[in-house]
This record gives sequence, C-alpha cells and structure tokens, in this order.
Amino acid sequence: MPPGVPLAGEHAPDHAALQQRPWHSRWRLSSVAALLDRALADAGFDRAPWIAVSLAAGIALWFVLDTPWEWVIALMIAMGAGFAGWVIGTRVARFHLGSAIVAVAAALAFGLVLIWARSTMIGAEAYPAPQVKVFAGKILEREEQPAQQRIRLILAVRDAEQGTARKIRVNVPGEQAYDALGEGAVIRFRARLMPPAPPMVPGAYNFARRAWFDGYAATGSVLGPIDIIEPAPEATGLAAIQRLLSGHVRQNLGGSAGTIAAAFASGDRGAITEADEEAMRDAGLTHLLSISGLHVSAIIAAAFFVALKLLALWPWLALRIRLPVAAAAVGALAGIGYTLLTGAEVPTVRSCAAAVLVLIAIALGRDALSLRMVSVAAAFVMFLWPESLIGPSFQMSFSAVIAIVALHNAEPVKRFLAPREESWFAHVGRRTIMLLVTGFVIEIALMPIVLFHFHRAGVYGAFANVIAIPLVTFISMPLIAVALALDLVGLGGPVWWLVGQSLDLLLGIAHFTASQPGAVKLMPQMGLGTLALFVIGGLWLALWRGRWRLLGLVPSAVATVMLLLTPAPDVLISGDGRHVGIAGEGERLIMLRESRSDYARENLLELSGMTGETVTLADWPGAKCSRDFCVITLQRSGRDWHLLIARSRDIVEERALAAACDRADIVVADRYLPRSCQPQWLKADRRFLDKSGGLALFLEDESFTSVAQGEGEHGWWRGNDRRERR
Repeated sequence: MPPGVPLAGEHAPDHAALQQRPWHSRWRLSSVAALLDRALADAGFDRAPWIAVSLAAGIALWFVLDTPWEWVIALMIAMGAGFAGWVIGTRVARFHLGSAIVAVAAALAFGLVLIWARSTMIGAEAYPAPQVKVFAGKILEREEQPAQQRIRLILAVRDAEQGTARKIRVNVPGEQAYDALGEGAVIRFRARLMPPAPPMVPGAYNFARRAWFDGYAATGSVLGPIDIIEPAPEATGLAAIQRLLSGHVRQNLGGSAGTIAAAFASGDRGAITEADEEAMRDAGLTHLLSISGLHVSAIIAAAFFVALKLLALWPWLALRIRLPVAAAAVGALAGIGYTLLTGAEVPTVRSCAAAVLVLIAIALGRDALSLRMVSVAAAFVMFLWPESLIGPSFQMSFSAVIAIVALHNAEPVKRFLAPREESWFAHVGRRTIMLLVTGFVIEIALMPIVLFHFHRAGVYGAFANVIAIPLVTFISMPLIAVALALDLVGLGGPVWWLVGQSLDLLLGIAHFTASQPGAVKLMPQMGLGTLALFVIGGLWLALWRGRWRLLGLVPSAVATVMLLLTPAPDVLISGDGRHVGIAGEGERLIMLRESRSDYARENLLELSGMTGETVTLADWPGAKCSRDFCVITLQRSGRDWHLLIARSRDIVEERALAAACDRADIVVADRYLPRSCQPQWLKADRRFLDKSGGLALFLEDESFTSVAQGEGEHGWWRGNDRRERR
C-alpha cells in the first residue's frame, strides 16, 4: 500500500468537508462562467460596440453624478469590476466573459477620466457679473448671420484683473458688419457682457455648460462704434473659402432656396430664416440642414463611383491596381475636404469617420454596414470631444445610424431585400417600402431624444423624409455641384434655376407637413431617467441577436409609460425671478410680464407644453395686481393655492408684506425678501433662487424641481456658488 494513503475507516475525510474544498467552489464558478460565456456567444455579443457604449456610459456618469467624491467612487467601482473580470478570466476559467468585463470596465473608467480631464483643462471660468465697459481684443472667428441682421465675433480679450486672455462672444449689428472685421483683426469696442446663462428653468437649454467647454467667459452685444486697431490680414484658409462659397451661392440663388443651398454647399446656416427653420424642425427635416451623414455620404458616394468609372477607362492602370481601393481613396479625400470646408462640426466629423471606415471595409472586401463601424466612429468622436455625448447632435446622429444598421442587419430585412427575379416596378416598390420602414424606425429612435432636448417633435417626419431625402440626395446636391462647376466657365445660371426649384419643393414639403393637424408632439419635461430607459432599451434591441434582444422592449415600454404619465408643471419660475409662467388655466400661458425678447416666452411655452399666444398676469381676469404685487389663486386637486408674485423692486412696508406672505402658499420675487415673509409652502425670492436656479412647480404633488438639482459641483455651476459666497 502506498505510503500516506489511510486505511479504510482510518482518518477518512468527511464528505461535508470535501464539499468545502476550494476546488469545488472553483468548479462551480467555472461552470457559471462557462454558462454565461456560451449565453453571450449565442446572443451575438460583440465586444467592440459594447466598449463604445461603456465609454459613453463613463462620460455620462461624470455629468450625472454631482461631486468629485462621487466621480472617484464610480471610478473605483469600475476598477473593481475590471479586477473581478481579470480574476474570472485568469484564475477561475479562461473564458471570454472575463476579458469582456475587463474591457467594458476599462472603457467606462477611461470615459469618466477623459471628460473630467477635458473639463479641467479647457473649462473657462465665467465673468463674475454683468458688465459694460470698453474692451480690446483679437478676432478669432467671424460667423455670418444675415437672417438675424448681424454677425457674431469670437474674440480673445485681455483681462486686466487676472492679466490673462479670455475668450468672449459678441453680436455685432448688421450696419457695423464691416469686411475689415475678419479673423486676425485687433479691435476696440464697448460692449455689454453677461456670464453664460444657466438653464432658465429645469429642462431648458444649458448655455452655461456649452460655453464652459467652448471656452467662453462671457457673451454679449457691441454698443456703439468699433475701432479697428490692426486690420485683419488677407483672408486665407478654409473659413475664408467657406464664406466666399456661401456668398457665391446666395448671390446666384436668392430667397429661401439660396439660404438652404448655401447650407448644403458650405455648412453656413446663418441666413436661414426662423420660419423655415421652424417648419423644417416640425416636419422632421432639420437633419437635412445640418451637414451630417446624408450629405457626406452623398459626396463620398458620388466621388467613389465617378472615380471608379473614370479609372476604369485607363486599361494600363486597371490591370495593375485594384480600382476599388483607388476609388475609395478618392472618395475619402472628397469626404474629408467637404468636412473641413463645412466647418468640421461634430456630426460632420462623425459621418466622415464612419464613411471612411465604410470605404476601408469596401476596399478590403469586408462587410461595410456593421455596428463595429459605428462604434469605432463613435469612440473616435468621443475621444476628441467627450462633451459632445450629451448634445442632441451626437445623440441624434448615432441613434439614426444605429437604427439603420440594426434594421438592415436583421434577418427578415435581409430576406426582404435579397436579390431576386422581379420586374423593375416590383424592385422599386420594394425599395420604396423599405425606405418608408427605415424612416419610421428612425423617427421612433429619435423621438425620445428630440422630445428631451427640444420638447417638441414632428410626427409626420417619416412620410416627409420619404420624399425629402431622395430629393436632396439625388437631385438638389448633385445640381449644386454641377452648378458650381459650370460657374467656373460662367454657364451655371440654368442649373441654379433647377436647384431653386428643387429646394422650393423641399421647403414646400416642410411647410405643408408642419401645418397639418397634430404634426407636432409636445412634451414639457422628460426626466433623465425616462431618456436613459429609452436609450438602454434601444441599445439592447440593436446590439443583441435572437430572442435576447426582445428584452430591450421592457425598458422601452416602461419609459413610454413614464413619458405618458409625465405631468406638465403648473408654475415655471426663471432663475432670476423676473419671469413666471402659469399653465393649466386655459389654452393660453399666463406670464408675469411681457418679455423684450422671445427667448423667455418661448422657453416658458415649451416647458409648459403649450403653444400660441400668452397673456400677462395683470390682464388675467382671475388675478389682482397692484403696482408692486400680483395675487392669483389656482385650484389643483380640490385645493386652492394662493400665489403672491412681485412686480417691482420698490420698498414695501414690512408689516403689510408679512401679512400678505402669511396668507399666501407661494411667494415669488426677483429681490431679497425679509425673513418676516413666511408663506405656507415656498418662498422663491432672490436668496432662494440664487441657490436653486429656475424652478418648476407641480402643485398636485406639492413638489418642485430646480436647475441646481441637475448641476452638482460641475465647473459651470460651481462658479455661481462662488459668486454667491462673495
């Protein structure tokens, strides 16, 4: 008997002890890992798209979480998950699951660090308060905005207090838009500058955040004449070519059609009228005005096929090189040139990167229409501009592309579009049906994003796009290219007429669609959680295969119910307390005062989910107004709510004010009120609003949301806190 082996009955190991041996636990973990690994493989798990999603999740976490401590904790959790994945992959069992966890966790951590570092490096501290004084600075950029009868200048001015240059943006009236105000000129001017404004009310546009990443310390308007200290050097570079091209197009084609053609040719949207912009938006055609996937793809495809046909006419070359590779190179150069010419905005760069990847795939004989291609393009854009993730342009662009790729990679669609013996009429009909289905899918994918950012969306966009997209892709843009080419020899006139007819048809479609009953869906405030559920459900449907993908319908269904149950606010209060909107008292929004600009009125209308004209509180029959205050009573859920709203900043006798506050449930004022003013529920005076920002009140729930709740300690909002402490 071998030594060391016990006899039967002598020190025999207990069976329960065997169950606790480490290798038994390891065997169970290995089995679980193997099971999960096989499940992921069966569901079509592809690491590349999920790495891009994790990178986006890390960036989004930084914006959602409030404080640096929370960012650090999230980073530590991601690192812990990565370590757990490494253990699973190396110690428990060598399966793909472990490496997938490591890759996803690393991408999430990298995204969080990336946006944190970018905010720290490029974030611009805002001016502490509004100021009117004389500035001297160098013009960095000039943007033409003829529709608003002005130009917009971005300048570097010297801050006398800090001794550093700061970037500001000012509007210059059209009568002072001299040609000498070009890039490189040094000017002296008097201006009224304001710190970049935070959201007016919860859910409104956050210009302060945008300005933080753009590097703007202030924005404002020029007052009086402009002195040119140093003239601008001779205009060169892409900006000069862009302005020259835009002006040339508008010179040859007037009216609204000329402004649209200038946008297609050079990316200059400054001349498009507000009415045309609004019609295109409500018709679901705004994406045609932004140089993105459609335009870049049309340019690259045209260059590719023209180069392929021309190169094929040279037999010597055709026998020695692969023509698709050469044609792909020509298409890539055309796409990059068009991207640079039109301003290299984020959607254009995204589209160009994706199109170049498609060309590379075609040249290598690989599948060009894949989610891997989309994920690489998304990662490229997020690496360069991580802050673009939270913007509507990035979200809409990639949502549309992901929807298209996922739809056309689905097996039923592949079978429907598979080549077959059929008549020309049937072939065209099949493609038309697919175009309509694609439009519906894109509209469904974009609807939550559009409602979240703009609070309104075109319902009939799928139908309008069936005509508009082929019109722009196959008629308008080729005609513009031909007209510009013929202008070199002075023969472009007849073609410009054809361009005008096609674009007039496009605008006619937009205005007709937008004017139809029910063409616009309004949504006052979609919560961030609702949007997140829509995004999770959409990505799950797009990135998995088989029955697993149907689980994405669950969060999408929950989000839809939450969206339908989202209440409209009863009262909206701006962050400075000067603007108050009251909804639910009829078809018109009640406003405290008329605004000098449309900005306040439009924000209050959009966020209350209303359209049409407004009425001032003083003209509302149910309100009682004096020179200093207005009183109005609102009935919600069987209860009366008494509101006391200040109209002036004049001194009011404190005892009378305290008595009025005691009778009110809510008091709103754009000034500091004494402590003796104690309403029953909410006192939204200047002291409170400085901390909270704008407010949205929901009286049935006796709750409110504030701008500050979504800002945390990020740089663009932390500056407001510092100014308050001073």
